[in-house]
Amino acid sequence: MGSFFAKYKFFGLVLLGLSAVIVYLFYNALQPKKMLPVYQPSMVDPSLVDSTLHYKKKYHTIADFSLTNQNGETITQANYKDKIYVADFFFTTCPTICPIMTKNMAEIQNAVLDDPEVMLLSHSVTPVIDSVPQLKKYALEKGVVDSKWNLVTGEKKQIYELARKSYLAVKTDGDGGPYDMIHTENFILVDKERRIRGFYDGTNREEIHKLLEDLKVLKESYRE
Repeated sequence: MGSFFAKYKFFGLVLLGLSAVIVYLFYNALQPKKMLPVYQPSMVDPSLVDSTLHYKKKYHTIADFSLTNQNGETITQANYKDKIYVADFFFTTCPTICPIMTKNMAEIQNAVLDDPEVMLLSHSVTPVIDSVPQLKKYALEKGVVDSKWNLVTGEKKQIYELARKSYLAVKTDGDGGPYDMIHTENFILVDKERRIRGFYDGTNREEIHKLLEDLKVLKESYRE
């Protein structure tokens, strides 16, 4: 009699375990999948959006660009074709937030180092100072991996227009004078269609962790 109950007790435990697994799978299947928004100018603080874009409600993408990286190579949107990337704006002589941002971008670089889908792009906001040799020196000091992360310089007007009109990241265009400067702590997550999928404070550790989690969500969306 004891062996009879023991046998059915084992069967009951197995059934209970299978039921728990089935309930868990159904629960996960019923949970809505996290999706990242596709940011449009109308969804962003108007102070960060150029007046020409205030009424644009959809189809906003990063404009074409042609800049020069730390190795003197021309970098265009073609280098980021079919890539997810994280963009920011910095300058090599910045004594305040840039060192923190660069350190955090280096952490992102390490996290995606073996991921061919993801790249990084940092734009100098003082391109006259940040020549190719200056960028190369900075890149070596900060552990930049050339195949993964481009630090770019170029025509100041183009960089400032990208910041304001494409990345929706700064509150001013600059006045065009030799001492004007735009600057932002924003890291911007861009998808393979050149659309903005997230904004993050590049000086905030929690925000960096959120960016990395959102990056996983974005990558997963391309596999569905």
